[in-house]
Amino acid sequence: MKALKIWIGPVIAGLVIAAAVHMVVVLDAPGRIMAAAMNRISDDGARTNVWRHAPRTSIASRNIVRPSPDLAYSSCVFDLSNGPVRITAPSWNDYASLSIFAANTDNFYVINDRQMPSGGADILLIRNGSARPATSAIVVESPSTKGIALLRYLAPTPERFAAAAAARTSARCEVWRD
Repeated sequence: MKALKIWIGPVIAGLVIAAAVHMVVVLDAPGRIMAAAMNRISDDGARTNVWRHAPRTSIASRNIVRPSPDLAYSSCVFDLSNGPVRITAPSWNDYASLSIFAANTDNFYVINDRQMPSGGADILLIRNGSARPATSAIVVESPSTKGIALLRYLAPTPERFAAAAAARTSARCEVWRD
């Protein structure tokens, strides 16, 4: 009985420490993962608020985890520090999606080809709680100042990829000036 009492304190202390470490990891890891992704995609912050169009996926592709060879990918690291960011994506006559992720990896906005207006997506991204400017674009509040927008078009053949590449040239991710 005396030996059991000796171990109760250290066991409880170990469980408390393990729970605290677990919470720190769970709360901290998403931000660190997203920061690393944003740095990689934006060339360490040199290219923010601009679309980067990935080449056709091959067996060597690893810029996006497990990329699909049937999709044409574009990504934009956005930064709302200098004001709202306008994100546009041309419509596509097949599957397409625009997803926007916060700095903690949360997906806070998505629109797909079935929901996009015929002219494509036109999003004005603003800081959470900011005044909503007068615009015809869909106004979306970001829970973080920085994050990533990901645009995907179904392009399973070289011909469809070339068409998607041409369409993506009109996509915009830029600081909005009214």
